[in-house]
Amino acid sequence: MKALGVLGTSSNAGKTWMTVALCAWLRREGVRVAPFKAQNMSNNAWALPDGREIARAQAVQAEACGLAPSVAMNPILLKPTGPQGSQLILHGRAVGHQAGRDYYRDFDRLWAEVSDVLDGWRERCDVLVLEGAGSPVELNLMDRDLVNLRPLRHLDGRWLLVGDIDRGGIYAQLAGTWALLPPEDRARGLGAIVNRFRGDIGLFPDPNTWLAPHAPGVPILGTVPFRRDLQPEEEDGLARGDEDRGDPAGATIAWVRLPHAANLTDCQPWWGDAGVRTRWTADAVELANARAIVIPGTKNTLSDLRWLRVTGLADVIIAAARRGAPVVGLCGGYQILGEFLSDPDGVAGDAGDETGLGLLPVRTRFEFDKIVRPVTCECDGRRWATYEIHMGRTEMTAPVEPLHLVWDAGATTPRVEGARVGNVWGTYQHGWFEAPETRRRLARAADIEAHRAPDTTWAEQRCAVYEAMADHVVAHVDLASVRRYLGI
Repeated sequence: MKALGVLGTSSNAGKTWMTVALCAWLRREGVRVAPFKAQNMSNNAWALPDGREIARAQAVQAEACGLAPSVAMNPILLKPTGPQGSQLILHGRAVGHQAGRDYYRDFDRLWAEVSDVLDGWRERCDVLVLEGAGSPVELNLMDRDLVNLRPLRHLDGRWLLVGDIDRGGIYAQLAGTWALLPPEDRARGLGAIVNRFRGDIGLFPDPNTWLAPHAPGVPILGTVPFRRDLQPEEEDGLARGDEDRGDPAGATIAWVRLPHAANLTDCQPWWGDAGVRTRWTADAVELANARAIVIPGTKNTLSDLRWLRVTGLADVIIAAARRGAPVVGLCGGYQILGEFLSDPDGVAGDAGDETGLGLLPVRTRFEFDKIVRPVTCECDGRRWATYEIHMGRTEMTAPVEPLHLVWDAGATTPRVEGARVGNVWGTYQHGWFEAPETRRRLARAADIEAHRAPDTTWAEQRCAVYEAMADHVVAHVDLASVRRYLGI
């Protein structure tokens, strides 16, 4: 087995995107390829059939490889719950909350877990593509970094370095990273890729002329132009919440930018639809003027509910619902729309009891056992894959219309799920908007007559995008050094 690392000059340099593209390319070349990230810090997760979870990014990379997602692709997942701590997911199971200081005390034990998983891949694939995290040369963290260089040393692998020209300073990014790498790790380099170029690529001729004197061992293999239509998963960009997405002339569906928002990718299926645009916002005026409001999942439901009240956004959402605007709650957002929430032990973040927004007749209590399950959702004649990841148990306090049917794995009959009271809907299903029928249903409720959605599901669209991503990289990057190393 060969190990190919995809390192970045910083967070959000495009490592995840490049890993997906390389995985799709290698699969097309007939290589048995699999993705790996030792530790991911993300609140975007994916449910596995055995009740475990991994980062959604590695699940998407597995999809690009033609593989079912596996916990061996992401043995450690950290899900931030606040400024000082995260929920630790080890081998797909939640094992409690830890402050950063406590996490690093367990470094030796965690590396032993990671190295065992790495060794388990040696006979299972031809190429393991390892996504890094942040920068590999954070000097204060290098002795405790189990994501970037250490796995490559363990497997005697090689790396590609991805830099983001869109943020500026590309030569400083590449030369600085090269200068700070230990000599033994420099020798593993196959080259660098300049990512996210916008505009006239003719204005960036022969970048090696400028970089070579300062980083002679990391030749630039190519410059990849940014393509808005080739973004199957974009969790870092979504977290910034700094731009509208979708149809620029469309009606606005506002997604509440909660401080601890989770599974942000739930909004991405809207981006290919005509007549609508999504906007992540914490602005009261923008929420009040939106045609529909979506409250996403959250990794700290009680904290975000309190934040909604302090900021006055809770009143804005309630007023919007009362005037007839559709309001949808997904997972934690569903819980927030209810009457009461109780987490006496703080198992899902902040502890305590809170009155919800009172728009749905449901109550939620948080328990230690986490529900993690992929299911099949059925709505308006369509069945498609969705999944649940939550610690809360929600019960109805009054008869309520369900939102849809759900088929659990192996079940012969479906169960009802979610709640609907007029224009207020709630569900635990992540991926609910991946079916065009659900997006059409919300658009009709919001009187967005111009809305048009393709008939394919978001999962089907993603698979087509992977192939186009591979084509894009092959067209703009000289992969000869990668081919030589891999022997393909």
